[in-house]
Order: sequence, then C-alpha cells, then structure tokens
Amino acid sequence: MTRASCRALALLVALIGVIVTPNAARATVEVDPTVLYGQMKDAYAKGAAAGWDFRSEATYLSTIFNAGRAYSLQYPNDPAYGELATLTVAIGTGLHYNPLTNHDAAVWWVREAADWVMKHSEEPQLIMQAQALLLRVNSEDDTARLARLADADATANVRAYPGDVDALLIQVEADWRAWLLTSNPMWRSLAFARAAAPSFPVAHLPTTWGNELVASADRASTQSGYTRADVANATTFITRLKAVDPIRVIATVNAMPHDVYLTTLAPADEYFGPLNMSILEIENRLKHINFMLDYNYGNNESDPATDVAHAIVDMQKVYPRDRDLPMLIYWCYTTLQRMTDQQSRETARALKAILTVEYQDSPQARKLLGLT
Repeated sequence: MTRASCRALALLVALIGVIVTPNAARATVEVDPTVLYGQMKDAYAKGAAAGWDFRSEATYLSTIFNAGRAYSLQYPNDPAYGELATLTVAIGTGLHYNPLTNHDAAVWWVREAADWVMKHSEEPQLIMQAQALLLRVNSEDDTARLARLADADATANVRAYPGDVDALLIQVEADWRAWLLTSNPMWRSLAFARAAAPSFPVAHLPTTWGNELVASADRASTQSGYTRADVANATTFITRLKAVDPIRVIATVNAMPHDVYLTTLAPADEYFGPLNMSILEIENRLKHINFMLDYNYGNNESDPATDVAHAIVDMQKVYPRDRDLPMLIYWCYTTLQRMTDQQSRETARALKAILTVEYQDSPQARKLLGLT
C-alpha cells in the first residue's frame, strides 16, 4: 500500500465506524466512533496542509493507534477492527515505528494488530511488515536488540525525511534512550556525535530527554568513562546549545493528540483484569502480598501477585496516561522480584519491559534503570 492509499483507507475505516452500530463492548469506558473519525479526519487534513512531514505522519499514526485500541477494547468483532489492524501495520511500517521512540504507549495494540495481520492477511508484503513489527514489540526485554532496531528505524526516518527537525531529534533520542536502557557507552557516544553535527536542530531539543543529554555532555570533560571523541563532541554540542539557549524552542514530537479516555485518570469504580480489580483493590492486594512475603510465604504469593500484574496491564491498555500507572507497575515489579519461581520472574520481566521502554521518563523507570 502507498501512503496515500493508506490514508484514504483510514478515512473509510473511520467512516465505517460511524455508520456501523458496534456490538457489545469489553471495556467499561466507551469512545464514540464519531470522535475517532473526527480525530483521524482532522489529522489527515492537517497532514495534507503540512505536506506530510514527519510530525504530520506521526500525528496521523497516533490517531490510528487510538482508534485501534478503542475498537480492540470495545468493538473487537466489528469489521473495522481488522481494517484498523491493517492500517496500523502499513502506516507503522512506513513511519518505522519503534517502541523506544514512540510515546503513544501502544505496544500492546501494535503487537495485537501485527498478530491479526499475520493470521488473516493474504498480502505477502503486509505479512512481512507485520513480522518486522512483531520483532520490535517483542524485543522490549531484549534491550540490546531493541537498541539496535531503534537506531536503525530512526536513521531510516532521517533518510526518508531529509532535514526534518523531528526526524533528526528522534535519531539522537533513539541513541540516548538506548544508552539509558543498555548502559552501553557506544550509544551515548553516538548520541553525542549526532548532537554535535551542524545539521542537528539543537534549538528544538526537547525537555523530556534533552536536559539529561545536556547534563551528561557537561560532565564529559570532568568525569571518567568518556572517550576523547565524546569530550570533543560534547563540547561542540554544548557550544552550539549556548548560542541558542535563550531562544530554545521547548517542543517535542511527543505532543500527539489523544482521545479523552487515553488521558484521564482511571476512575475508582472501574475494574481491571480477569478478577475485576479496582485501583484500590490493586493497591490493597500489593500491600497484603508484601505483608505475607515479610512472613516468609515466598512463592506461595506468586499467583496473587501475577493476578495483580494482569490487572495493571489491563489498566494500562485503557488508561495509559494515568499518573499512578508507573508507580503501580514498579510496585508490582518489586513485589514479584521478592519471589523466585518462574512465573514471578517472567511476569516481573514483562512489567520491567513496559516500564523501562514505554515509561522511561518516569521516576520509577529511572530508579529501575539505576539512573537516580
């Protein structure tokens, strides 16, 4: 599929969502399909007006993610579900989607969409694209591989959108986040080298990860662990930054539109997971499990802790921007870490991947990565 045909198909899919009356919902929160259609239509119009630069494409992809998540949670049997899964794979591939640099917290949906395409599509190219996306979303707990893929994907976007500010920023972001994730200094060196390049839009350095890059560059000449090339590149980068710092643009490509249900707090009377836990019950169960662990119940608490983890993951699908979500993920992770059975280890590994990749800027993720 070409980008143009995919965009046209997206509008058709959204229109189908408006016309068709969906079946029974799976999630308590509901989103009007007309709202999703309006978002996609608006993103399409703005993208066309902007000449489909990188930001426009990313914004459009974000609205597709929103629609896909909503249909997965509410209308999984609607025909539009399959179309949105197909769009997710096609547009996500075209924009070189990578979990480390995409901040829509939609890894679960991308995985689900790619899996649907693998099982139902008859287009060989689309199936290959789905396989490539699955490799990325299933690399969350293989940090070295995810780092390599993030760098490759970001570099591909720099080639596809030459001179684009956001594409250049994300290339450095990919390397910087790879360094935070893997502690491999190769990625920090590459981030410094690219940030020192004359083409790097230093005036647009975002605050989410940019300030930490600046702090590290400031330390390069006075701390051990940095190469001579690191010091030289860091000095060049800081010099360029100081020249524009008074007029530095505080902006980032992360400012994507999200549907209301993706930005609000999870209500106290909504229930998650197979056992239908409220947020209060999640917290109370974690307290109880840790109390039992203090009395040496050990792996006997594995099943209850895993049940809580399932509830938190379910909550993340519906309320990925809930302010308490990183705290709950970290709390459950550290609880599972107190046990030694295989189920606890595997569940803890999955939670760690979500926290350190999709919520890397949170205090909890930074604590887990040893950055605080």
